[in-house]
Amino acid sequence: MMEAVNSIICSPRNPLDKDAERELGRLLETLWDEQEEDKDEPSLSDPQKRLNSCLEKILVTAFPVIPNSQVIEINSDASLEDAVQLLAKHRILSAPVRDIEAPEDASWIDKYIGIVEFAGIAVWLLHQSEIVAGSTGAGFVTGAVAGTTGTATLGGSGIGAVAGTTVLSGAVTDSGPGNSGPEAVPATGSGFFGLLTSSELYRKTKVKDISGSFRWAPFLPLQKSDSFLTMLLLLSKYRIKSLPVVDIGETKIDNIITQSTVMHMLSKCIGLPWFETWGKKTLSELNLPVMKVDQMVKVNEDEPVLKAFKLMSKKSVGGLPVIEKEGNRPVGNISLRDVQFLLMAPEIYKDSGSVTAKDFLTAVRAHLHIKKDSSSVLGGVIACQTNDTIENIILKLDNAKIQRIYVVNGEGDLEGVVTLRDIISKFVQEPPGYFGDFFYGVVPSPRNSTV
Repeated sequence: MMEAVNSIICSPRNPLDKDAERELGRLLETLWDEQEEDKDEPSLSDPQKRLNSCLEKILVTAFPVIPNSQVIEINSDASLEDAVQLLAKHRILSAPVRDIEAPEDASWIDKYIGIVEFAGIAVWLLHQSEIVAGSTGAGFVTGAVAGTTGTATLGGSGIGAVAGTTVLSGAVTDSGPGNSGPEAVPATGSGFFGLLTSSELYRKTKVKDISGSFRWAPFLPLQKSDSFLTMLLLLSKYRIKSLPVVDIGETKIDNIITQSTVMHMLSKCIGLPWFETWGKKTLSELNLPVMKVDQMVKVNEDEPVLKAFKLMSKKSVGGLPVIEKEGNRPVGNISLRDVQFLLMAPEIYKDSGSVTAKDFLTAVRAHLHIKKDSSSVLGGVIACQTNDTIENIILKLDNAKIQRIYVVNGEGDLEGVVTLRDIISKFVQEPPGYFGDFFYGVVPSPRNSTV
């Protein structure tokens, strides 16, 4: 049997196999059973070490590729407007940035300068909104700040090489007083987003010019020789949400593995014996949520929606709950990605500065209903309780295609938040010295679960 297993481990997964995720779960089951039969390794009696050992034996080439998919790239000279349109069109949060100055036959280490996230563009624009709010009518004042992007590669032991590229990012200096906090909301006319999206700044600023902004990530790919253990550690312990898969010397990206695709894979493993070791445990048994209510960033439903976006920017979080006016009950969720509705659907607001968080959610839901869009925003708050099992949480997150789920008590009051990263982290544990000092200065240190 082990010979057959080896052939699966070492061969790329057929991208047209609709049951690839389930087969991958069965492969883990086979390895799990073999570990149980190994009486010569006492350490494997620990379920976590046992699973780590299984994950180390499977290469990332076994991870399913979505049928008919293609890797979406953004050219380094694309405008912010083009980037927003592209990300929204394909319903993705991030994309690798292709250096247009690199030749077509260049290896990936020279071809890609980083990964830009929707959040990075959103926060950069929010910074400009403060300038608009404090503007005296003199227009935008532009400056330049240095930011560093780079590419990095992991070897089998987690030690690799980094190729850095320094670029200038087009920044706008804060020309108005009193605009440093999230409460600084413009009270003018049809809103700052209308001004920004019709400006030359938005239409002509290049993606490469905002490299110093929030969450501009290094291009940190997995090599085909890397294991599932490496993949899951990067997606959980470290602040990485998407991982390109490449091969040394090749010029293209073979696959992109995200937290969401891993969650989908885990959802297909429900019912398999190896999975039940974790899946049947409740949130409280696994010490979740990590992020309690008193640590969370949140906004009341009657506060300006701009405050929600600015809080996310200031606190470096990707989303926050909207809380009812009286009490502590969540009535909605707003994420940085939702800035797209202000950028691409201006009909949903008339005065950005006065639209409340509740009104914004209502308007977005009406807009999506008209467009017949099945976005999770339409469904309201998706919540759970601490006695819910991990497998139930995984199904909720995967079915709704969301990044976070709010934890409430029996009365529906907010108690905390659980993210994709929190869930993945419960299936994997970093062995001592696994990555060495590779990540020092390459990616940010691990932070709280709200990112």
